[in-house]
Amino acid sequence: MFSLRGKLGLVVGIANDHSIAYGCARAFQQAGADLAITYLNAKAEPYVRPLAEKLGASLILPLDVETSGALEAVFEAIDKRWGRLDFLVHSIAFAPKEDLHGRVTDCSREGFLRAMDVSCHSFMRMAKLAEPLMTQGGCLLTMSYHGADEVVSNYGMMGPVKAALQSATRYVAAELGPKNIRVHAISPGPLSTRAASGIKDFDDMMQDARDRAPLHKLVDIEDVGALCAFLVSDGARSLTGGTIHVDGGFNIVS
Repeated sequence: MFSLRGKLGLVVGIANDHSIAYGCARAFQQAGADLAITYLNAKAEPYVRPLAEKLGASLILPLDVETSGALEAVFEAIDKRWGRLDFLVHSIAFAPKEDLHGRVTDCSREGFLRAMDVSCHSFMRMAKLAEPLMTQGGCLLTMSYHGADEVVSNYGMMGPVKAALQSATRYVAAELGPKNIRVHAISPGPLSTRAASGIKDFDDMMQDARDRAPLHKLVDIEDVGALCAFLVSDGARSLTGGTIHVDGGFNIVS
């Protein structure tokens, strides 16, 4: 694993020890990075704080991106504590259940806007706030899914939302590249996380991925974490703007 010793990173999206964000945070910490970790609210804190403390996080902060000023407060705390930031992981998404489980054609305006705000625009807001702290360059990572590229049964409105996120990643990469800030969307195969549990027939989706992927296996949070640790390292200094699949090759099959 490439060394991240001396690097400072923000990880957003840990809900429990099965979260993709936790797999990333653990890989970063094992590679030597110092971390700031957020939790959604007081209800989530008892699940997240022990994990953050186990990883030796320097900052453990509340963050609900739908709360006015909450995101700015996180970056102000990072600026006060560290004065800079080297990388961040955005691993949050949301869609109202009634919209997620219905047809894309039928999704409500309110539900679509909320899903876009939490799942996509919050990443753009993080990029804006991170930019002045990444004085030595940096790396921004967000999480997508194959449903952004192809129609996936029961993924519903999150398909268009994740497609928007992938497009935003490319534009942010182009705009921040001159400041040596690299940007990627990561597209893992289906993982058994709390967020995924809201998708109808998700177990069938996982079995299909296992059967059809060239490697005939599912990925886990360690696989995603290892990839992300490489991408934020200096070893990936010439890579930016990509949607990078870690799915056992599932994305190449028809």
